[in-house]
Amino acid sequence: MAAEKTFDAFVFDLDGTLLDTLPDLVSVTNETLRHFGHPEHTRDEILAMVGNGLRSLISQAVPAGLSADELERELAYWKAAYDSCGHAHTALYPGMMEALEELKARGKKLAVLSNKFDGGVKDVMNHFMPGFMDFELGEGPVPRKPDPAGLLLVAKTLGVDPGRIAYVGDSADTDMLVAHNAGSFAIGVTWGYQPVERLRETADALIDSPAQLLGFA
Repeated sequence: MAAEKTFDAFVFDLDGTLLDTLPDLVSVTNETLRHFGHPEHTRDEILAMVGNGLRSLISQAVPAGLSADELERELAYWKAAYDSCGHAHTALYPGMMEALEELKARGKKLAVLSNKFDGGVKDVMNHFMPGFMDFELGEGPVPRKPDPAGLLLVAKTLGVDPGRIAYVGDSADTDMLVAHNAGSFAIGVTWGYQPVERLRETADALIDSPAQLLGFA
């Protein structure tokens, strides 16, 4: 793919973009449900729940009618379980690390902005690529995507104008929208968890492999 534009920084969604985390999200969610005596969910059911942060995932996964205190206990259990074993089945997508290393070699700034809770973002990034990114940010310090506050904070921290940033993700309703809301360029990835048809409607560009990011560098 020949890019019409090149960018100074690349900011990435995490789940379904940099890393295939779904197997562990399924495992930890169902472990939490079992622990509290709730029915479990299939992979596809949990896939439909991810993308808007942990609280949204747990709120959808547990039975209706839980009290606020019960929900907080189950959130805390999920976080502890994820901290202890949340990387067992997670992996970088093929070709991703090579593309990131080449982007860095070309002098590009790199960051992560995710709707995963901030501690989980830092934990998983420290496990798979410690110290590699220039900045990492998850839900908590800023509102969830598609609110542009997080991406604007990333831009400020990196010292890059939002218009010189390419935001890379797999979701039309959060990733492509946050890029547009912040005035950045939206690159959709076809290997993620969200429907490609929606990405075609909203992305400024669509890529089928991490290597195609280099066309924008």
